[in-house]
Amino acid sequence: MDRLNAEVNAALLDPKVKDPLRDLGCLIFEGSPDDFEKFITNEIEKWAKVIKFAHIHAE
Repeated sequence: MDRLNAEVNAALLDPKVKDPLRDLGCLIFEGSPDDFEKFITNEIEKWAKVIKFAHIHAE
């Protein structure tokens, strides 16, 4: 996990990787696995509120 995280973080510093991803609208940030877990947890909570408020249901 640590090696994969280090490699991904290094790749995201390379403009050849970062710029095309940013052009596609991707959020680019480096961090630890714990940082990523916190980000995902916050995103799930945020979008769950939007989904409930808008009464969105899976088809």
